[in-house]
Amino acid sequence: MDWVESTARLRQWTRGGTRAPHKPLLFLYALGRFQQDAGAELKYSAVEQDLKQLLAEYGPTNRTTPAYPFHHLVSDGVWEVRTERGPGSPGNGVRELRAAGAAGRLAPELRAALRREPSLLGRMVRVLLDLNFPPSLHGELCAAVGLEPEPPDAQGLSAARRQRDRRMRELVLTAYEYQCAFCGFDGRIGAVPVGLEAAHVHWWAFGGPDEVDNGLCLCSLHHKLFDKGVLGIGDGHRILVSQRFVGRSPAAREHVTALAGRPLIGPQPGALPIAAAHRSWHTSQVFHGAPRPAAADG
Repeated sequence: MDWVESTARLRQWTRGGTRAPHKPLLFLYALGRFQQDAGAELKYSAVEQDLKQLLAEYGPTNRTTPAYPFHHLVSDGVWEVRTERGPGSPGNGVRELRAAGAAGRLAPELRAALRREPSLLGRMVRVLLDLNFPPSLHGELCAAVGLEPEPPDAQGLSAARRQRDRRMRELVLTAYEYQCAFCGFDGRIGAVPVGLEAAHVHWWAFGGPDEVDNGLCLCSLHHKLFDKGVLGIGDGHRILVSQRFVGRSPAAREHVTALAGRPLIGPQPGALPIAAAHRSWHTSQVFHGAPRPAAADG
């Protein structure tokens, strides 16, 4: 069994680029718990709140229950569920899982492979992160599920996997003249830009291209907030700020809420602006809630 390839091929509901990271989030959580205690079972009623929080923070905007991946991940061969009556899941309903005392854990063959080859866990984690989440969220997502992944190891990865275009960062930063499209930050050390990153609007993990019309030059803060759905891009290439964001400090108001309704800075003349299809994908799949009204000037 090639567990890395099995991880890359998790069966997920998909339609028109819709995000459905429910199984990857449960799988990451299970790998984190295995890393901490290889023999532990995850009783649904005990981990339900943890999984709800992961889905709320890293899942799509439409709400769903963790019961769905808890039941359906079994079909991918990497997960098993038992109840008080014996092996097998009672169904994908919250009440069914709770009433049956359902508990899940990694499949026996996978647990054995991870014990034989400890570096396998790190490779599986890397695939789950790369194929389902933008790089700006990888570190905090590992921390959220208690994972300490090993350094990436390309061995065992399919040669057919799509590769990122390494020119993307330079092309996007050049298009936006090395300044954050949201706040204008343009820091450098000598000739080297610092704290500036190329953000995909339509995430690469979900088919977004490595093209300038799918990229933004953002400072590290606004890149993270953009990928977390706090910030977005609306009609007229104006900045959206989620009503769900709460920040009472002057810094939060200045650097986040005051951005509502402002036009993007850039790109420079001759460079392609963000394509409408990519803006639409981000608004429907990443941006949280309704946008705030435009901030009053002054």
